[in-house]
This record gives sequence, C-alpha cells and structure tokens, in this order.
Amino acid sequence: MTLPADPLSPGSSAVDPPAGDASTGVDPAAGGSAALSNPAAGGSAALSNPAAGGPAALSNAATTQPTVDGSAQGGFEIALQYLDAEILAGRYVNGSRLPAERDLAAQLGVSRGAVREAIRVLQAQGILVSGAGRGNGTRVQATPTNAMGRILRLQLALDVVSFADLTETRVALERAACAAAARRREPEPLERARQIQHRMRGELDPDPFNDLDTQFHVALAEAGDNRLMSDITVAIRRAVQAPISIAEHAHAQWAQVRQTLVAQHDAMLAAICDGDPELATRLTEEHIRHAYDTLLR
Repeated sequence: MTLPADPLSPGSSAVDPPAGDASTGVDPAAGGSAALSNPAAGGSAALSNPAAGGPAALSNAATTQPTVDGSAQGGFEIALQYLDAEILAGRYVNGSRLPAERDLAAQLGVSRGAVREAIRVLQAQGILVSGAGRGNGTRVQATPTNAMGRILRLQLALDVVSFADLTETRVALERAACAAAARRREPEPLERARQIQHRMRGELDPDPFNDLDTQFHVALAEAGDNRLMSDITVAIRRAVQAPISIAEHAHAQWAQVRQTLVAQHDAMLAAICDGDPELATRLTEEHIRHAYDTLLR
C-alpha cells in the first residue's frame, strides 16, 4: 500500500511556499535572502549606493521590508540613509526644501511615519528645521552648535564626560581661539566683546552675567575667524552653563568672584587687541582654570 506524502516532508509537493517571495519561497522576514537583506545592515547588492543609484534603488528595496504597526520595519533606516546620501552628494544644500513627507514616502516605498522619524532625527542633530504653514515645510538649515551642545549636556549629566574633561578641552580650544583672535583681530567680534564687557561690569545677577560671559567667549572665538572653534566654544559653554549658574548663585563670595572674572576678561581682551598671542593664550588658560577651581571643582 502506498502511503500519502507527508505534507511536512522536505520534498513534498504538498508544501505551499512560505509567504514572501512567490518564486523562491524565501521569507524576507527571516532575513535569509541576500537579495532581500535589510539595507540598514549594508549587505545587499540590490541596494546600490543612493548617492550613485539615486532614490530608485532605495525605493525598490524599501518595498521588501516587513511591517510592524503598519510601517516598514526598515523604512526609518532607508529614509535616513536617503536623506544623508542626498546631503553628502550635494543635492540638498543649506536652504534646500525637502519634498513633502507623503511624496518622499511614496518615492522611497516606505511609510510616512518612517520618513517623519528620519526627519526628526536630523532635526535633533541640527541639520533640518521644519516650519508650519504654506511655503515653509522642512528645509536644510544646519545649526551644529545646538546639536553639539545638547549632546555634551546629556553626556555630562550621564557622567560620560566630566567637568574636568570639558575644562581641559576648553583650555586647548580657547587658547588656540584667542591666539588666532590676536593675530587676525576681526573688528566686528572685538567690538562686540567690548560692548559685552561693558555690560558685564554693571551686571550683578549671576544668570544674566553668565549669559554675557558665554557671549564674550564666543565673540573672542569669532575674532579669530574660525567658525568651528566658535561653534565648539558655544557647545561647551552651553553644556556647563547651568552648573556654573548654580555655583555662582551658591557662592558666598559671588561679588568678589564676579569682579575677578571681569578683570580677567579685560586683560584677555586687551592682549588680543594688542596683537599679543602668547599673552592672550596664557591669560585665557589662567582664566578658565580659575573659574573651574572656583565654581566647579
């Protein structure tokens, strides 16, 4: 007697191919097919470099991703990879307006929610901004200072970096920035530094004094005409601004500390305006270390 074929037997014709690719029977959710691999893993040749292959390659691959909660599992990575590639390739520059979310989602074959999440990540990184109303939408508007400052504040709060780490970084950075300022002496930032100093002499409240202090150091960095130095200076100052403010409010000798900080600023600014890089760097380091020892140690 001939037994019926076992429906679970590997060779049985009664076995239906699993859901997924009807021609191969490979379930893309199982991750077994190289042709259907997740682009976020970087393994698929079908996902050509978006900068070279354009959105079509990404769009085709996006349709193969399994769904979770109605959105493509790999859709977020695909959308983020596409936006990164467009910026790196120079097709999106500062001021460029992105297509509408629904258009990008259709173009890439991902959910609108996946596109929205990718945009939010780049907003948090200070790369994109979004505005409400007709004619606004989402644009490339890089503001790296905000992103760096946010990252440093969080790392400080989580003990990834310490005040001592930031102080040593500030010393190296602002020594170089003030030396450059003494050599270049850009007029507009130096005039702004003078005006800030004038306001600091009459400011007794620690909070506005702290704001002016940050503005002063940024103006000196800008006087050296180095955008990256000024951006990092702002980021570090923002990271330590709240702890410094707390320390200033709590310091029993705040009035005396304030006078010392103002005098140190005056000396730094004078050395820069006199075109003396060596003196400017020495005074800058002394000022930063004194502030750390007085307020944060």
